[in-house]
Amino acid sequence: MHATMQANARRSELGTLSTIVEHVRGVVASAKRARPEADVRRAAMDAEPARAWASALAGRKGFSVIAEVKRRSPSAGLIRPEYSGPAFQPESFAGRYHAGGARAISCLTEEKHFGGDLSFIARIRREVPLPVLRKDFLIDEYQVYEARAAGADAVLLIAECLDDASLVGFTETALGLGMGVLAEIHEEAHLARVLPLAARGNVLVGINNRDLATMKVDTGHTVRLALNVPDRSVLVSESGLKTESDLDVLVRAGVGIGLIGEHLMREDDPGAALARLLGRHRSG
Repeated sequence: MHATMQANARRSELGTLSTIVEHVRGVVASAKRARPEADVRRAAMDAEPARAWASALAGRKGFSVIAEVKRRSPSAGLIRPEYSGPAFQPESFAGRYHAGGARAISCLTEEKHFGGDLSFIARIRREVPLPVLRKDFLIDEYQVYEARAAGADAVLLIAECLDDASLVGFTETALGLGMGVLAEIHEEAHLARVLPLAARGNVLVGINNRDLATMKVDTGHTVRLALNVPDRSVLVSESGLKTESDLDVLVRAGVGIGLIGEHLMREDDPGAALARLLGRHRSG
């Protein structure tokens, strides 16, 4: 009975992921009609150089945080009531994150389920000198060029959403544009697909601690999977990091980078919350 319930839960949650991806396909199709791919490619190639990605985060003294600008999520809904409407200012959060010790900014750009917008990238980039990651469901190479044209310095590629050819191809496109990549997995089976990408340089490997079957978060997931990674300096722990003790556990396991979003966005002052979380792990 328990196994059946788990299987049903996994199908349901993967169904949600599938629904989001299918919606994104429609968004990409509309974007292509509004702005031909050739135009987006030219804009991407003409954009000012991307900021350093992996070197800004890996192998640094102290713990490196990619702080996330996020208005809502399918599981939590709107994170705070005041984040609704056009008054939302992503650049304000980025500035506070920078002051709080962030070394990069992650920005949700998917609109329907996460309340994001591609225009947030440029607004954040003007506010802070940090690299900016476009966090979205990238399923078409068009979106990689679109990200660079919008000013993104790196893109998220979710292994569970991409076949091998797309995962490798999108990575090569991003690197060719001077961008970095965060190749994300949850299931251990995908680890072998993304680790070779890290050897190409400017690619980090994200381990999502959120179980897609139950939506429960287990920060120990990163620690367990890290045992299978020879070079743990490329690993990024995602989801569930809330305390200085959480960072202690990661550091002892050789993981020195974390992506933190919803926990910080719930605070009255996300930048001050980040500074408190970093504690003794903060370093200039």
